[in-house]
Amino acid sequence: MGSFGTGSRKGMDMERVQVDDVTLIASHDYGVRFGFTERTGGVSGAPFASLNLGSHVGDDIACVEENRRRALAALGCAGALERLLVPNQVHGDHVAVVRSACADELERVRSQIAEGADAIVCTAVDVPVMLCFADCVPVVLTAPQGFAVVHSGWKGTYARIAAKAARVLMAETGCAPEEIRAYIGPHIQGDEYEVSEDLIEKFDAEFGWENAGKTRLLSLSHAIQQALVEAGVPDGQIEDLRLSTVRENDRFFSYRAENGKTGRHAALAYMTE
Repeated sequence: MGSFGTGSRKGMDMERVQVDDVTLIASHDYGVRFGFTERTGGVSGAPFASLNLGSHVGDDIACVEENRRRALAALGCAGALERLLVPNQVHGDHVAVVRSACADELERVRSQIAEGADAIVCTAVDVPVMLCFADCVPVVLTAPQGFAVVHSGWKGTYARIAAKAARVLMAETGCAPEEIRAYIGPHIQGDEYEVSEDLIEKFDAEFGWENAGKTRLLSLSHAIQQALVEAGVPDGQIEDLRLSTVRENDRFFSYRAENGKTGRHAALAYMTE
């Protein structure tokens, strides 16, 4: 495993890298470094072994803090730990915005995201953002002068939170939708996620699908991509890693595969000078 690479497709390629036992699927784009963590390389014990980054699952908080320090160090921003933003994720569609690294702004944003947020748009340099996952869909959006990190479970996906974050990112940076690049990280895949008849019918109606009576399998990433395209993000600038948290439970945490008692991996990003 090597260092960060930009790849050959305008920053769309991602690389599996390992830094001091922490493994990330990572890249950098528009001056933004970002990655999706795997579950190894941390200090947490079972059932949170070992790089658990979630503070709300019952793990020792000291272990979580050390794991977060290691994850940021692997991304190359160990010195920014005190500026790390981690929202209270509530499966909603609220998008918080951070515009500078000054103490007052960080205090304002921390107060806001403690009340609940499932996406953060950041236009500030050296402010790392981390959201946590264990089957829901992580999405990172990059643009000139900014980025967003999004948590999209079924409720957020139905509410089109990734597309909403893209629109906020456009408004904050002044970029065109064609400049946004989207990266979809490890999550429960469409052939693994069986939902109720009522829920699949709800998605069919919202997204104009015709699955009624044919399947109860729900592809959240398909809905996310559709919503992003409808927001103007080119389909060719949406990269889905197609990694399963269920089938690759040795690499990623899975709420469903581990019967609800598990840790959290993360999507994290920060912007350099």
